[in-house]
Amino acid sequence: MKGSLRIARIFGIPIKLHFSWVLVFALVTLSLALAYFPVRNPGLSLAVYVVMGLVTSLLFFASVLVHELAHSVVAMAWKIRVESITLFIFGGVAHISRDPDRPLAEFLIAIAGPVSSLLLALAFGAFWLVGESLALAPLVDVGLYLGTINLWLALFNMIPGFPLDGGRVFRSIVWAWTGNLYRATRWAANSGRLMAFLMMGAGAIFFFTGNWASGVWLAFIGWYLEGTASTSERQARLQNALDGLTAGDLAAPDCQPVAGTTPIDWLVRDHVMSSGQSCFLVTEDDTPRGLATLGQIRGVPGPRWAWTPVRQIMTPFEHLQPIQAAESAFDALQRMIAEDQTLLPVVDGSRFVGLVGRDRLLSLAQARSSVGA
Repeated sequence: MKGSLRIARIFGIPIKLHFSWVLVFALVTLSLALAYFPVRNPGLSLAVYVVMGLVTSLLFFASVLVHELAHSVVAMAWKIRVESITLFIFGGVAHISRDPDRPLAEFLIAIAGPVSSLLLALAFGAFWLVGESLALAPLVDVGLYLGTINLWLALFNMIPGFPLDGGRVFRSIVWAWTGNLYRATRWAANSGRLMAFLMMGAGAIFFFTGNWASGVWLAFIGWYLEGTASTSERQARLQNALDGLTAGDLAAPDCQPVAGTTPIDWLVRDHVMSSGQSCFLVTEDDTPRGLATLGQIRGVPGPRWAWTPVRQIMTPFEHLQPIQAAESAFDALQRMIAEDQTLLPVVDGSRFVGLVGRDRLLSLAQARSSVGA
């Protein structure tokens, strides 16, 4: 997620903070210190309220982190790599390298988060009871707030709409029932959109009946869920359209091979101007070493073309991280979208196979979708 800063590593997973987290952390802390705790327990000093607010906010976001770590640990148990966990304005999200390949894995990974939140709710509930027995008002208030918020976190995430945990649980059940992941994703995404529209409608009602803060926040969450549900369905449609195809199936020599010592002016004269070629496979001793594009050529001032070899402007293959020919075409497309690449080298072991292009994959997926492939 762009705009994120890595702050730690837990179980080998990078933990990141999005810039929006700072705003939410400040708002939660201030609302607790200036409103919630003074109303529940009047008569304490402002410093005590501020400390209670800071501690409670930190424990709240620690609870969100535990929720995401629960998803991640179960995913790793199913041999799914977890790229990172990011805390942001809506809580947190675990970025995994791929979707589960069977319904049971999807179910267990999804349900782990709400279960962890329920266990945290019980733990903080115990703090509340201890505070009551010892007459420690700050412990009572902090325990009650965190126990309640974790309970609501578990219940909210179990709403049966994708991409919430409940939506993923729903998808796993439909997937197991129908045996069709695409159909299950479509059902879960439609359920997610329905829930999102209900939230936006409820937010509008709250807003116009005087509870404007809750109304705006609920509508904002609904808007976010609708967008992510729609994106998930589009990705599922692409995955379904490219099902059965590998990167190697679609690899092609789309770029003109040229020696790395070729000056740019020769390249422009012999290939760009004569044939309109805009992509070049740069080789050394007939071994592919990198890619050069028309955009990179334009980045070099014209007077320098005569003595600038193309290898100086190419992007080495090691910077593009080639994809193996046996990997799925959809994985190749996801890589290019995530890395903002238009071409990806395809290799079979160490042997160069060809190049797969993002536009070609998207056009193929659109064509196969239109004929019901």
